[in-house]
Amino acid sequence: MKVMVTGGTGYIGAHVVRGLAEAKHEPIILDDLRASKRERAGSFPLEEVALEDTAGVVDVFARHRPEGVVHLAGSISVGESVRDPDLYWQNNLAAGSSLLLACALHPVKTFLFSSTAAVYGNTDLSPIPETAKLQPTAPYGSSKLAFERLLHRSAPSLGIRSAALRYFNAAGANPNWGVGEDHEPEEHLIPRVIASVVNDKPLHVFGDDYPTHDGTCERDYIHVTDLASAHVKVLEGQHLESGQSFNVGTGSGTSVMQVIDSVGRRLGRSPIVEISERRPGDPATLVADPSALSQQVGWTAQHSSIDEIVDSAVTWAQSRD
Repeated sequence: MKVMVTGGTGYIGAHVVRGLAEAKHEPIILDDLRASKRERAGSFPLEEVALEDTAGVVDVFARHRPEGVVHLAGSISVGESVRDPDLYWQNNLAAGSSLLLACALHPVKTFLFSSTAAVYGNTDLSPIPETAKLQPTAPYGSSKLAFERLLHRSAPSLGIRSAALRYFNAAGANPNWGVGEDHEPEEHLIPRVIASVVNDKPLHVFGDDYPTHDGTCERDYIHVTDLASAHVKVLEGQHLESGQSFNVGTGSGTSVMQVIDSVGRRLGRSPIVEISERRPGDPATLVADPSALSQQVGWTAQHSSIDEIVDSAVTWAQSRD
């Protein structure tokens, strides 16, 4: 299948592109490179067009005629979304609407959207099923949920099978594919821990008084290679009912301190930890119930133990030195 991958030079996108290629699909990257790097495209076709440039996007679709779309482009920082909500409504909803217009003019069979566990907000459920109340607490989650709803409601009239994947905590790297995590600024925990050890700088942990086994927040870490394989499975799932949203996670949580301990074992020394105040809005535990994805397409995480994730992230970081 020829697949248009928006945001295909991003951290997750670069892995999804290579996962699609390994599964014998034909990915085409659509990315404006504002938040990523050209070299991540590798040898894959790259169309450098912003999604809000509707005419440019329509032209790309007219020339390539993709059968499927995997939409990963968007803004992803909860904190930034609070500081600049208009940016998130523009990048996560309005730009997505521009993409849907291209799909209306040049119909595709399947549209797969990169969503987020942030649509659940601060729920008390653990693990979280897809049926949980949707109550995002920041413009990031709200804008992602708004596009989920727009996609699912629009898809029937466009003749498109739609699906959304609600990611939990994507982590790790696939060094064999030559891509890994490289954000600027870096907000994700595992690369922050690695950097603090390597650079011998303190690591700030936001709160140690949560109702968890060690007082630090627990998250469901999913290896980015497993995440890529979930995209392939859902894209190929022609039997799937349209309009579904799926959790992508492992079903188990790992605390901040457990991540730090894993990095310490891998590198032979641990960072200096400084406890800071809690960040507003951080839930104590955020763990997926991934059973729907397992039951409907047979997908389960294969590489997502915290030690395997950390090992891949460290290997990637060291390969760049």
